Amino acid sequence: MNWKAVVRYAIGTSHQNQEIDCQDYGDYRIFNDVIVGAVADGAGSAKHSDIGSKLAVEKVLKCFSDINESPQKQAFSQPLAKEEAEKVFSKIVNQVITELQKQADERDCSINDLACTLLVFVATPDCVAAMQIGDGFIVLRSENSEYQLLFQPDKGEFANETTFITSTNALKEMQVEVISQKQEFICASTDGLEKVAIRLSDWKPFPPFFKPLEEYLHEPVNPEDEDKYLMEFLNSERLNSRTDDDKTLLLCLFDRE
Repeated sequence: MNWKAVVRYAIGTSHQNQEIDCQDYGDYRIFNDVIVGAVADGAGSAKHSDIGSKLAVEKVLKCFSDINESPQKQAFSQPLAKEEAEKVFSKIVNQVITELQKQADERDCSINDLACTLLVFVATPDCVAAMQIGDGFIVLRSENSEYQLLFQPDKGEFANETTFITSTNALKEMQVEVISQKQEFICASTDGLEKVAIRLSDWKPFPPFFKPLEEYLHEPVNPEDEDKYLMEFLNSERLNSRTDDDKTLLLCLFDRE
């Protein structure tokens, strides 16, 4: 029994046409039976948002790596109450903001030039704690249940508006949830895939999007084929006809067999 995970991101056609770098980033770490994942989407209006999104994700994973090596390591794999999860995530968000401010100072720019959304989850075989600042989505499927959207994406009053980790109200707008059930599948993504993965009329996950991805994780594949399958999907004409934004997929499966 162990976690299996893969993360891939692809540049959107609008950014290809403008010759702009991919502003998405995602990554994960596995610590025994605990998996930590994070994805971030750089603000389109921010000058160095590609750097900000990568830095935010790397700092989150570094924070959890430090926890894993600390005397509090045991608490890392224990179920958290929602209030405890809020404290942990708030502390980590503050550390990410500090890191982004340090980078802004080095570049002699505003921290808002590094603006990005941030989605993070920590999962054991029996529970998941997650947070979200901004849009994008985390969908999970617990044992013997349907796909579940953890948070409704943060959409502002106007088109393409959301909360970024550099926003003054980031902590206030941070959404946190704890699900104490046996976990099977987790998918975290930036907003580039919202239109095709989430039914926007009622904010329900679209099973035909997630089921093939979950089934794919069950198949034994070598790394080369793994990359080919996901990258062909993310760069497919069919997908690009429905979204021109950068796209990130972080997929996790707990294989109880």
